[in-house]
Amino acid sequence: MARIKNIEGFCNFCNGIQKMELAGEVSGNTDENKRWAKCKKCKQTTLIDLRDKAGASKPTVNDFVGDKCSDYSPLKSFEIGESIYHKSWEDFGVVVSKEILSNGRSSITVDFQKLGQKKLIETINK
Repeated sequence: MARIKNIEGFCNFCNGIQKMELAGEVSGNTDENKRWAKCKKCKQTTLIDLRDKAGASKPTVNDFVGDKCSDYSPLKSFEIGESIYHKSWEDFGVVVSKEILSNGRSSITVDFQKLGQKKLIETINK
């Protein structure tokens, strides 16, 4: 039985860091660090570089700096790795992924210190 190796890597289709299953090696390539990986969320296959440690590390809540936190508002847009402060919940968090909803709006997944992971909407037009 084949051993399946799972890693965390950046999925271009999900636009976030996801768990991925190594699917195979690149044929005709002498670089042993490039592999095909299948995203566990969207099931798309993409080419990843195993040496790229920066793309495989998730931002954590401990990475935030209080002076650089922006206040959360559904009217604003946020980037992955950006630290935010939710005034209503009185909690700090880090944006870990972004996705487009079926109605065309954007949502972000935020890892908060107290509340854990929560999905929030962003860029609502008036």
